[in-house]
Parts: sequence; structure tokens; C-alpha cells
Amino acid sequence: MNKVKILAIVGSLRKGSYNRQLALAAKEIVKDTADFTLLDYQDVPLMNEDIEYPAPDAVKRVREEVKAANGIWFFTPEYNHFFPGVLKNLIDWLSRPVSENEPQVLAGKPAAISGISLGMSGTAIAQDHLVTLISFLDMKVMNVPRVTVPNAWQYVDDQGKLIMESIYPHLEKQAKAFVNFIQAKCL
Repeated sequence: MNKVKILAIVGSLRKGSYNRQLALAAKEIVKDTADFTLLDYQDVPLMNEDIEYPAPDAVKRVREEVKAANGIWFFTPEYNHFFPGVLKNLIDWLSRPVSENEPQVLAGKPAAISGISLGMSGTAIAQDHLVTLISFLDMKVMNVPRVTVPNAWQYVDDQGKLIMESIYPHLEKQAKAFVNFIQAKCL
């Protein structure tokens, strides 16, 4: 069987973000069973119908990466009980038809969600909002298991690096489940 292709979308643009670190840990977990890539989308402009057609090059690039993936794994922080605006902006671009002949690129894609935040909800509220949006866009959401890590400061060393010891088993369980979910839905 072919390796599944997972595209990770991190809801924070900060290079050292906890969610990026969580995504990189997931990449290590699935390295033998899936191709895992982190989407770089910091150059995607704000959604603006005045520049929608033809789409900016950055938007074309991220659409192609989404189309090539078998599954999308979101890693989102929680800002004010919601997922970040940069993630919403990206999803807005991805939710638009590519052209008159090609629909949006998220429909039918399997999706998983993880997140770590400084707050007590551990991104659970942001994840629920994200599920509402991506379900509307016809993504196939794997609701169980999800990883929500609260109080991130408890899992960070003095260099700002995640200490994965207690998080790793939960992430590993989700990674295995997501690979199986993708294989069942797509391959």
C-alpha cells in the first residue's frame, strides 16, 4: 500500500510555536507510515475578492499542496476561545472554487485536529469552532481521538521547547488513528 500523504497546517506562524513543535513531533511519530509535510503559508495574502482571480501565486501553491495530500492535520492554538485569524484566512482561500471548472480543494479531505495552548481549555473550544467550519466545507473530520493540551507552560523547558514525555502517548495514539482513518476513507 502507498504511504499516505499528510499535510500539517499549524495555526500559528511563529517558528517556535508550541503547535509547530507538536506538529514536528507528530511528523517523527508517523515517519515510517506516512509522508508528512508542514504547510508554509505565511506569504498568503488576506482574502480579497478583488485579487481572487487569478489567484495569487502563494494561494495557487497552497492549493496544490492541499490537493496532493491524502489528509490534513490541523495544529491550532486557541486565541480568545477561537482558532487564529491566520488559519481562518487560509481556510477562506482554500474554501473558494479554484476556477469555474474546479471546486474548492478541501471537500472530501480527511482531517484531524490537535492543539496546545497556555489556557485551561487546551484548545478544545477552538477545535470545536474549527470542526464546525471544516465540516461545513465537507471535510471528513476524525473527531476521536483529538489532542488538547492545556497549560502549555507545564510542558515547556527554559528554552521554550516542549517536553513531550506526557504528551507523546496521546499524540502517538492520534497519529496511528489518523493514518488508519485516511486509509479507510481515501486509499
